[in-house]
Amino acid sequence: TSQDVELNATTISWATPTGQSLTYSTPSPQSSVGTAAATFPTTTFTATLAGKAISGTATIAGLPSSITATQTITGTGGGNTLTVTLTGTFPSSNSLNTALTLSGLAVNDPPFNAYYLVVAGGGGGGQGYYGAGGGAGGYLTNYGGTALALNPSTNYTVTVGGGGGGATTQNSKGVNGNNSAFTSSITSVGGGGGASRLYTSSGGTGGSGGGTNYQGTTGGTATPGQGNAGGSGGTVVNWFGAGGGGAGAAGTDGASAGPGYGQPGGDGLPSLITGTSIYYAGGGGGGNDSTATGPSLGGGGIGGTSVGGNGTPSTGGGGGGGGGNANNAGSGGSGVIILRYPSSYALTNPGGGLTFTTDSTTVANTSITTFSNA
Repeated sequence: TSQDVELNATTISWATPTGQSLTYSTPSPQSSVGTAAATFPTTTFTATLAGKAISGTATIAGLPSSITATQTITGTGGGNTLTVTLTGTFPSSNSLNTALTLSGLAVNDPPFNAYYLVVAGGGGGGQGYYGAGGGAGGYLTNYGGTALALNPSTNYTVTVGGGGGGATTQNSKGVNGNNSAFTSSITSVGGGGGASRLYTSSGGTGGSGGGTNYQGTTGGTATPGQGNAGGSGGTVVNWFGAGGGGAGAAGTDGASAGPGYGQPGGDGLPSLITGTSIYYAGGGGGGNDSTATGPSLGGGGIGGTSVGGNGTPSTGGGGGGGGGNANNAGSGGSGVIILRYPSSYALTNPGGGLTFTTDSTTVANTSITTFSNA
């Protein structure tokens, strides 16, 4: 009787790995035999967990000293897979039913899709007989487009911009609105202030530009992708305040003949993010001495025959210009941030003085959270 014998042969066999409550496959091949210091056959196992996302790099305890591990994660969503590949050389002694334990991975709920509307505060209107309208706050949204991936159990910064005040003198302009932001990468710019009766420079720049008043001056420019320019001056010196720009249209240029009618602000844009079509970010109307101008769609204040109207809170509408013999200009409306996401997730109270309301009934399986400072 004869038998082949492999001299200096060692065996490595594996138990199913454990750690972090993951679901593991048994390493394959489960057992290998070879000569000490010979190349160990490539061996792999996987780890996953239904509904959870694995990330990071695992620390692996229990590896024989001659074996090394490389790691690859496939996918980013729930149930993604970590694959561990073992290579190296055979040790000089057996390693039977080798138990590996993994630790140090991040195991979390997967990212979820969200949609946003971020509107900045509107700019204030101009003073005087024919003060110009303030520009609307910048309008940014991904609703109807590519969703934004948000990570659960993560803090996100929410900033809602207030509206700018109306001009305080006839040779100044309204105050620009304040920016709104969701995270550090999505920022809408406050609307530009509207020019006053004796203000000889252009309207304020912003998300949408403020209107101007004086002959030969131009409306404030807008931030690309967020709004439109304010209306420019007419051909008659300090007459007929132009309208502020809106998210959907530019402000109307100042007139060149009387009687004293101010010009409309540009309309805003509608959004269906709440489940109902609502306009936001309308420009303020120019002041006049006969008939009120506006309001624009999207909360822009009227161009007054005396006092300019304020932009509507939580719309980002621009303030209306003052008219007649009054010097009072309207303030811009405050901005708003709206998030739409699966109702299986919940946002905690952000604090910081913002108003925080959530609607989980209007759209099935969907939560709609509105942030405002009104």
